[in-house]
Amino acid sequence: MDISFKLDPQTIIGPDTISRAGTICSPHGNRVLIATEQVLYEKKSIERLTGILEDSGIESIIFDEIPAQATADVAEAAASLARGARCSAVIGFGGLKIQAIARLAAIMAPSRFPVFDLLDGRKSGEEFLPYIAIPTAGRDPFMFTDYFIAIDSRDRTVKQIKAPDKLCVAAIIDNNLSESLSGAFASTTAFDGFCVAVEAYCSTRANFLSDALLEQAISLYAGMMDAEVGFDAANSAINAGFLSALGSAVSAPGIGTALAYAINGRFPVAKSWTSTVLLPYILERLVTARPERMARVAFLLGETQEGVSVAESANFAVDNIRRRMGALKVPARLKEFNLSLDRLVTVAESARNLEFVSFTPWTVSAEDTFDILKQAF
Repeated sequence: MDISFKLDPQTIIGPDTISRAGTICSPHGNRVLIATEQVLYEKKSIERLTGILEDSGIESIIFDEIPAQATADVAEAAASLARGARCSAVIGFGGLKIQAIARLAAIMAPSRFPVFDLLDGRKSGEEFLPYIAIPTAGRDPFMFTDYFIAIDSRDRTVKQIKAPDKLCVAAIIDNNLSESLSGAFASTTAFDGFCVAVEAYCSTRANFLSDALLEQAISLYAGMMDAEVGFDAANSAINAGFLSALGSAVSAPGIGTALAYAINGRFPVAKSWTSTVLLPYILERLVTARPERMARVAFLLGETQEGVSVAESANFAVDNIRRRMGALKVPARLKEFNLSLDRLVTVAESARNLEFVSFTPWTVSAEDTFDILKQAF
């Protein structure tokens, strides 16, 4: 397969890189909308960002009315505010949901078409405001892709949105802004990132470039899941997330990632929790579809492979992840989140309909998708 690759946006990675936000934003005008979340007021992160922008002569308009279970229609209010305030750019400052809302707002701000036109593919958003990403979660698989996921408020299904070319002009990835997580939740973010990286590694779009990026990401996530390793987990999470996002853009994530987003869109359950529960069942299918690749994953997880077949080695990866899940005491079943299996039927359907799922290395039928959920339930 030919590799068509262009690295947009301009990306700055490192501690305190947020201090360069003014320099990054100034070419795009002197008034910006910041789509953000109220939790960032606690560490005065929003105050810091607005101060940095003010020093560069940039006025900030804050939009922080974004609930945890935000759907795409919230972006209409953000776009309306940006339009009314004559903003020249949109900054997404926060986690995965914030970035999706900010992207939508940037696409919709110059026009007045309803968000449902975008969700249903009736509008493509030829005009848009420049979008600048300042993520606080280092595991966005769509950071460098020309598409992203949004939640339809009409039925809370997930939709894949095609982003206009050159929508995202810059990404500022500041290690010191990463989420402060602890305990089981911190562990699930590692399993979540690992799921994205392994699916992209085993994708039918995988190539030598994505392999190089994703193997390193997998190794970093393996270290984060190892409770015995005493290293800077936050820094590793940022590095692994960046490599995984870049590798996923060159390749593609799969049905496990799609299901995690779909469940999170439908129910008030964190994406990282559902991704963790689904992970072993996704890996089992990848063992059958891509045994050589999964054998390599087992090696990256530290499994000894001397004297065993490829098939046996590939299965070691599944066993390794199950052991780690048990040791870290993370949830193992979807029913632990008080979900109803009957209500997961529409979740399976909407996840399977996401376009990137077509690169999953087996034929993903409706029955197979729901079977994954039943096994994990």
